[in-house]
Amino acid sequence: MAGMEIDTVENLQRKQSTYQSLDETFVIQNETYRGQQYSQIYFARLHMMRTLLYSLVTHWKPHVPVCTVLGLEEGKECIIVGTLYKHMKLKPCILDEYSKERSAVPLVKHHNFMHPDDHLVLEDESGRVKLGGTVLSPSVYVTGVVVALHGKETGAGDFMVLDVLEAGLAPQIEPQLKSREDKYVVFISGVSAGSSSSNPLQFQLLVDHITGHLGDEKEQGIVAEIVHVVIAGNSVEIPLGLLNGQNLASKDQSRLSEPVQELDILLTQIAAGVPVDIMPGSNDPANFSLPQQPLNRWLFPGSRAYNTFRSCTNPHCFELDGVRILGTSGQNIDDLKKYSEGRDGLEFMERTLKWRHLAPTTPNTLGCYPFTDRDPFLIESCPHVYFVGNQDKYGTRILKGSEGQLVRLISIPKFCDTGMVVVLNLRNLECHTLSFETQFSS
Repeated sequence: MAGMEIDTVENLQRKQSTYQSLDETFVIQNETYRGQQYSQIYFARLHMMRTLLYSLVTHWKPHVPVCTVLGLEEGKECIIVGTLYKHMKLKPCILDEYSKERSAVPLVKHHNFMHPDDHLVLEDESGRVKLGGTVLSPSVYVTGVVVALHGKETGAGDFMVLDVLEAGLAPQIEPQLKSREDKYVVFISGVSAGSSSSNPLQFQLLVDHITGHLGDEKEQGIVAEIVHVVIAGNSVEIPLGLLNGQNLASKDQSRLSEPVQELDILLTQIAAGVPVDIMPGSNDPANFSLPQQPLNRWLFPGSRAYNTFRSCTNPHCFELDGVRILGTSGQNIDDLKKYSEGRDGLEFMERTLKWRHLAPTTPNTLGCYPFTDRDPFLIESCPHVYFVGNQDKYGTRILKGSEGQLVRLISIPKFCDTGMVVVLNLRNLECHTLSFETQFSS
């Protein structure tokens, strides 16, 4: 019976797709750290976004003059363009750890730092001004977003906002939906091999499904239409207790490497049959700050033997059969959840696209490399699919832009908690989930 199963798998005629990596903007190369501060990435962001917003302002409010913060005049309506800064009463500060009064301050829940007294400030090279009015809600915006504001200066020196203009969705190339047949991409996130909540059997079932070792002939016909697998971060969980700065004993060294070895065994099985991209996440052995660089291929001696195995950056951008796919391992959305409010993760994803910035809270509350002349997180071309990994639950919807852009948003749940993966059809950009559950009887 086992021999028959192997024969069936070997005879699986898998469909192919055309792949193009677009990760070069996220790769840190030819960059030299010379002690530069983070102000330069803010200047680069403001310069790029201001040029864009100026071109939009002429159609938005053509008769309202544009001026700088320093050029504001009391009572005179104008438009100012700048970077938002949100003053947050509860935002954690490293200095609080050394404050004598720290014990008197109530502890804040870590999931959100919003407070009713939070307010927004707009800043450009000439100065900054506190924003007033009800048009611009502090609960929606975060530090780092560049906007154009229509309003006037009040007697108190504040800027009363009457209207706001965001960049909106970037231009989108026409999707070359070449495929008139079904082709599927499988998105996995939060495998967390080596953690207490990880179920190796659950992941093995998923691997067996992708490789065609499960199901009847009809099921294997569907499996043959899987053309790509994306693993969106947090694939392993290293025991942090071992990383205490001391030399490791030999038994501890093996404990440190076991999760990666376990992952490599499973990835090798996938890469043997289908192209797989693996992105680093916050818990993986990669650099902490964004953009995270590809996981070292030498961590995966089995998988790297296949040219179908690709270690990618986070964020990750690529095209499959003319469909542009952009995504992250979740840090950008998780940070927005801490410093703003929304109905669900998909709403935060929508905002990043409308602000044309993948991670607006970098470098304020989310670590990033101190780029000097560019901001790699600016979205210059709108993707057809935008995914975010390591979320609490699955969610999806279509976002429509003012110029006809259509984006499939996908929130990928943690596999170790839910046993769920997301499957996207490249033919029509529809998606659904697959669940893998295991039960043990005592």
